Amino acid sequence: MKQFETTLPEQYEALKKQANYTSSWRDRLEAVKTLSDYKHDKVIDLLKNRMQHDTVHQVQVAAYEALAAFGEDVEKPAPARFDIIKNTDKIFLRVKKSLPKDHTVADFADKLKRMRIDVFDAYEGDKGAEFMNWLEQRWAKL
Repeated sequence: MKQFETTLPEQYEALKKQANYTSSWRDRLEAVKTLSDYKHDKVIDLLKNRMQHDTVHQVQVAAYEALAAFGEDVEKPAPARFDIIKNTDKIFLRVKKSLPKDHTVADFADKLKRMRIDVFDAYEGDKGAEFMNWLEQRWAKL
């Protein structure tokens, strides 16, 4: 059985900040993975929060796996069935309206990234390699 550190990591405050960083799911995932070596109450609370509230399923699962390895009684999170961010269509429409009529999906993606990096990042993390295809479909329907 794996041995865990029971003290807080020296860099806990920085990792906590990174784990809650809304504009980068990759940073959150990295923080969760680093924290998964430390079986401490504060880490467990933080991981439970990521498992239950992260917008990106990959981050939720990494937190779940760490908690399960700690022996916590947790249920594996299911992927979101609907939009992972509330009012996504309203956000997308606002971005689309801010662009010239003849804009491309690439223009749309670029503007979304600048206006709402949190939304762009969450869906990019959630959709993976299918992100641009998914975004183009959503954009075409607006």
